[in-house]
Amino acid sequence: MKTEAAEAGERPPVSEETPAGSEDGPASEDQKDAEALEDATETEAPEETEASEEAEESEERGDPEEPDISGDDDPSATAVFRIPVLTPKPEDTPDVADISGDDEEPDASIVDTSVLGSSVTDSSVVDSSVVDLPGVTDTEPLTRPEPEPEPDEGDDSEAETTAEVRLPARRLAESPVTGQETEQEAGRQAVQDVTQDVRVPAPVPRPHVPWTERLARSATAWLPPLLTIEGLIMYVLALRVAPGPLRGVDLTHIDGLGLISALPVTSFVAILLMITAFFVTIAQNTDRKFLLLFQLAVITFALHGAAALIEDTPRFHTAYVHAGFVEFINRTGTSSPILDARFAWPGFFALVAFVTKAAGVTDLTLILRWTPLLSNLLYLLPFVLILRQVVATTRARWFAALLFILVQWIGQDYFSPQGFTYAIYLAFVAIVLRWFGRVEVRDGAMPAKGRVRRLLARLDGLTPGELARPTGVYDRSIMLIVLIVLFGTATASHQITPFMMLGTLTGLILLRRSSLSWALPFFLGLIVLAWISYQTVTFWSGHIDELFGGLGRILENLQRNTGDRIEGSDSRHALVLMARLGICAVILLLAAIGLLRRLFRGVGDRAALLLLCVPVLALALQSYGGEIGLRIYLFALPGACILAAYAFFPNLPAGTAEAPDETVPIRRRVIRLDPLLTRRISLLLAAGCAMALSLSFLVARYGNEQFERVSNDEVQAMHYVYGHDKPSGRVLFLVPIIGPEVTPTIPWGERDFDKIEYQQVLVDKNPEQLSSVIDKFRVSPPNTYLVASRGQAAYLQLNHGFPADWAQRFRAALDTSPELKRVFNSKDAAVYTLKTYPKNAEIPQPRPLTGFGDRGSPMTPIGLGALGVTWIALFVYELQRLRDPGRVSKARRRILFVAVPAFLLAVAVIVERFIVIGFNQLQ
Repeated sequence: MKTEAAEAGERPPVSEETPAGSEDGPASEDQKDAEALEDATETEAPEETEASEEAEESEERGDPEEPDISGDDDPSATAVFRIPVLTPKPEDTPDVADISGDDEEPDASIVDTSVLGSSVTDSSVVDSSVVDLPGVTDTEPLTRPEPEPEPDEGDDSEAETTAEVRLPARRLAESPVTGQETEQEAGRQAVQDVTQDVRVPAPVPRPHVPWTERLARSATAWLPPLLTIEGLIMYVLALRVAPGPLRGVDLTHIDGLGLISALPVTSFVAILLMITAFFVTIAQNTDRKFLLLFQLAVITFALHGAAALIEDTPRFHTAYVHAGFVEFINRTGTSSPILDARFAWPGFFALVAFVTKAAGVTDLTLILRWTPLLSNLLYLLPFVLILRQVVATTRARWFAALLFILVQWIGQDYFSPQGFTYAIYLAFVAIVLRWFGRVEVRDGAMPAKGRVRRLLARLDGLTPGELARPTGVYDRSIMLIVLIVLFGTATASHQITPFMMLGTLTGLILLRRSSLSWALPFFLGLIVLAWISYQTVTFWSGHIDELFGGLGRILENLQRNTGDRIEGSDSRHALVLMARLGICAVILLLAAIGLLRRLFRGVGDRAALLLLCVPVLALALQSYGGEIGLRIYLFALPGACILAAYAFFPNLPAGTAEAPDETVPIRRRVIRLDPLLTRRISLLLAAGCAMALSLSFLVARYGNEQFERVSNDEVQAMHYVYGHDKPSGRVLFLVPIIGPEVTPTIPWGERDFDKIEYQQVLVDKNPEQLSSVIDKFRVSPPNTYLVASRGQAAYLQLNHGFPADWAQRFRAALDTSPELKRVFNSKDAAVYTLKTYPKNAEIPQPRPLTGFGDRGSPMTPIGLGALGVTWIALFVYELQRLRDPGRVSKARRRILFVAVPAFLLAVAVIVERFIVIGFNQLQ
């Protein structure tokens, strides 16, 4: 602010803040500039020398230095203005004196308070730099600032370093006023040119850093993807190159342990390298989604794509019969439950038939070969979406995704309806949690009495382990339609998956983790009942006991899925079966530990616990061919993996100063480890667990490779049968025990599924004993063939204790038999038939494809009408509730008055159909 004394060119009076030790006080900056312009070659005036000495004394005392502003008529000249760099001040640093002026001091115009602000005085200085504002030239100022005193070494907190801000000096306008007043006005005008931009902290110039050091600093960014790609290349080369000491795979070396016995050492190193890269990434506490998804995809490729890399033909014999179903639908345009019960749920086969026929694909070999890998990659997408809905740290979420890959060993991901509908199940759960999630925390008072009530109230008061993201009515209406379509597709494709989906949805609504109403479970449940009652009559009308006979037989079903699979195996293959049970036990144990650790932190993971427990209820249904345990394990994996990840990373995400990435629980004990140390230990333990599970996975998943592997010789042997099955044919496959649920261990049913019958023939551990084989041939018509293959012999050896050389001796006995002749021969398979048949023997016609007539009931038309009314009413009710979830309107009450009676009538007709049609079948 200008004063009268300043305008007259007089020396301003000394203020109260003038440093002691000077008679006249320091000379004003305007006077200094004027004297410098008048005589640049003269020596410094005595008062200037005294002012400089006083300024140095002021700097030694820590007083702030006043700015030095210079300017002349030259437009390229610059003014230098010193301000402290804005940096956080340590708590123990004393406050710096305010250098901004006020209206009462004549020198206030030299230091503009609008430029510096109060924040300048509250900052400590850490470095010096030069900031050139716009319009600044590189010309040196006429008057250089006084050098700053160097800070004392060892006391960095008190060191002051300033930034030079060079301002363009304004050209002096021609004025009749000359002399010192003109120069003072120019100096003041230069200060006024400083704007608020000066308050931006001056950037610190980066020192030159060698490229090696820069590369080392950025290692966290480039090292994980580099290790991942390196491990992938190493793995592919280890499996695809010619067999050698440390590389390549020789399939003849596979023994009772499965594929792991033939893998080279470098393949294991590559897998461990990829897993290490994954943990290096999650150790950074940053959610690098694309990199983590890429690493998970690479690990999935290494584990679930190993067989496709090594073997030239699709593995697993049942995949070939599913390809035969697709071929039958493409050839006939229909499905026939008479041929196989799976044709009663033809959704998957019809979809593949439509797509392949539209694309002109006739050979499904490539699809069958890569389906396991593609299925597991497809499973990752909805499961990652499910993980985004849980309240957990980044490490916990991505580690759960890794566990989901490592423990999915049961092999239900091949070309099959269950593999297809499992992806639908995961998508269904992800949509319910993402678009219809609900989180409620109890905030009321605890009940006064009742232990059970108080326990339930305490559980309600836990922090929810799920997220509820608000979405619009339009989005939820669209996703409601998607849910119904997914459920209908699963209902038409598989027997068990719809019940898993329905149980999960009902449980989420019951546990208040879904905003959907009870109308939707009734809507979907009626779809399942209607499909079974109206579309699978051919199947259940003749298999009532098979459909409902397993209800309530929990212990029997469990025994058929565990003990029966271990008993009778050889010693090496028993290790494979024990490894499978061990993985199951480990993941369940980790899930229990994770659940407890979250409860100790006050978190209730209802959704994850529900996903784990609901599939167990399927034990009360039926044995499902002795494989219901595998299905339960498969559907329980999402919840088990989420809870198992909490065993290592149970904390909640937070942003505190103590733990920037996760919460730290309050422990009652006095001794407490450093949170950073515990997180590092947890990370190391999780990495060790993942590496151990990855090696166990290779044993559990590919332990049956000796007989689940299909060679090209076996495929060609079946192709010979397909070429000689006109008008029909029969294939005899080897079994140790005659039973209704024995699956052939040959690539059966790939073609002409309606023309060939597959029948069992009993064989003995003594390979020379051929009486049962000869007898079976004698009672069979022409075009009956016996297929002796390597896969069947391996199955008998590993699971039923047949001798190791049984295959060679059995084929030798068949070759020397006088009643049999060999019509096809190769290394891994041979086809035999009778030498002569009776002259009047005829080849029968194929089985009829039609049903057993009309299987309706008197109430069937009424039931169909009730179904339509019920579905429409319940769907409209759910849409109305999405628009106004807060209250029950009159329109919704009216809809219920229509839906409830129609639902009861539809269910009554379904029950009537089971009774009438089942009773007629018994007669």
